[in-house]
Amino acid sequence: MKLYQVRKGQFVYFNNELHRVYSVKPVYKQSVHLIKLKDLTQHLSTASKIEKYKPKQLDSFIFNHKAYTLHKDKKAEEGDYILITNPNPDYMDYYSLNEIEIVLSVETDGVITTKYNGVKHNEYLLMVPGRDTDSHSIDYLDKNMANSDLMSNDSDQPEKGTQGVMPSVGDVYKKRGGDHPLQTMVVAINGETIFLGNNLELSLNELNDNEIWEFQYSLLED
Repeated sequence: MKLYQVRKGQFVYFNNELHRVYSVKPVYKQSVHLIKLKDLTQHLSTASKIEKYKPKQLDSFIFNHKAYTLHKDKKAEEGDYILITNPNPDYMDYYSLNEIEIVLSVETDGVITTKYNGVKHNEYLLMVPGRDTDSHSIDYLDKNMANSDLMSNDSDQPEKGTQGVMPSVGDVYKKRGGDHPLQTMVVAINGETIFLGNNLELSLNELNDNEIWEFQYSLLED
């Protein structure tokens, strides 16, 4: 791909594995910042080393060590994951292409996510746990080139998984409760460790505890 073709949120293949673009920094040599969907690790690349993929109905892939199949004809329920493939946010909502969010509640016209975004039913594909028998695996661009050790680690591994969706650098969170409410921004991510302003360091599980931390908005939204 050319750099001008790369957009935040795109699914791309890098080193033969499926990733999501979470940031594009043209001033850097490795200007494309990626998250590998399989294990939520961060990677840097150039545009010439990635290949775009558009997710669709019945695609299946590993997200955070667990397999999911995409469905467009099934409506989400509380606690489900959704992949936002057709984003059309209102002015009060903060989400973009191919964000993965958790459903907090279901409304007539859409869902409310744990990031308090209102997403209409026609904007997302439901991520149904497991691989359907007629699903199409998209974990690798070329399965024949995939390392056998990598393939063997692609089965569900719930003991390694965490609850919640990986945030992006620039996401702002507010800590609930206390005499002095705290609002802070994600400044760096290393695997499943999240670094916030005010010298805070949290695990992904801790940040996704909605009784303590509440997502506000992203400073880096396009």
